[in-house]
Amino acid sequence: MINLKGITKVYGKGNHAATALSGLNLSIEKGEIFGVIGHSGAGKSTLIRCINLLERPTEGEVWVDGIELTKLTQGQLQEQRRKIGMIFQHFNLLSSATVYDNIAFPLRLIGTSRADIDTKVKDLLALVGLEEHRDKYPSQLSGGQKQRVGIARALASDPDVLLCDEATSALDPQTTDSILKLLLDINKRFHLTIVLITHEMHVIQSICDRVAVIHGGGIVEQGKVTEVFLKPQHEVTRDFIRSESQNEGPLRMALDAAAGDNSQAVKITFFGEKTYGSALSNVVRETGVSFAILHGTISTIKDVPYGQMIVRFEGPAEAIAVTISELTAQGLEVEVIS
Repeated sequence: MINLKGITKVYGKGNHAATALSGLNLSIEKGEIFGVIGHSGAGKSTLIRCINLLERPTEGEVWVDGIELTKLTQGQLQEQRRKIGMIFQHFNLLSSATVYDNIAFPLRLIGTSRADIDTKVKDLLALVGLEEHRDKYPSQLSGGQKQRVGIARALASDPDVLLCDEATSALDPQTTDSILKLLLDINKRFHLTIVLITHEMHVIQSICDRVAVIHGGGIVEQGKVTEVFLKPQHEVTRDFIRSESQNEGPLRMALDAAAGDNSQAVKITFFGEKTYGSALSNVVRETGVSFAILHGTISTIKDVPYGQMIVRFEGPAEAIAVTISELTAQGLEVEVIS
């Protein structure tokens, strides 16, 4: 659906040149929710704005739905941009226009009839839950309501792609969750391809199918959210996960507590229906190993549950080795951490 090939973006010239993206390649499939996460200055905002050519790459190709946008004339590009909706961190609403008129604005630009505009806007107001606010102005709305207007406006032209530029970073946690649920519903209902950039791992974990980690203008890691989140390979990714889980303290305690010859600290990851199973208790009952749970969490990645425990096993080394082997054989991820 979306292919970025060798994308480089340089701002300025000569001694004042700054490279925001460097030879970046990325492929996003039709109908998925794809997240891009990175720290401030990593290049993620430049990346998403290159997809619809609000920022034109210095080098490289941008392909959307089989069309190379970087070769189009301005008129052709404007036509293709109607298929790419975009929502912004700070909403970008028309302050002097009502909710209804903000949503209707892109339709009026392309000459849609008044009757068709009215039908479309009413449908979108119902979709985002703002029927009762149609005649209000942006100044009368909460942050979450403003973003719902922005989403409705972005959907007005029936796009195939929705770009979300830090769409929830200006919102409180409860409102963020409601917006993410709305985006997930839109994705499922319309099979819309959503590209979402953020610096919050929680956002990626909540709704994304795949994720790319951007650092220094390039992609340093990408894959299914489950794989990247549970088995991070790059230090930047591990940094995001540490900041989300805040488990460095318990991990350190586990390492210190497992310093003896007859104990071993491990991290066990449960996924899917195994999260609520009894594999651990069943295995240690068979092997005779004692255990203590030093830290544990249960959460979800998108709508799939997972759990992680830091456990100290106590007993003969051979029995601990058998315990780890049996847990692995039952499909659990077991990582020795001491």
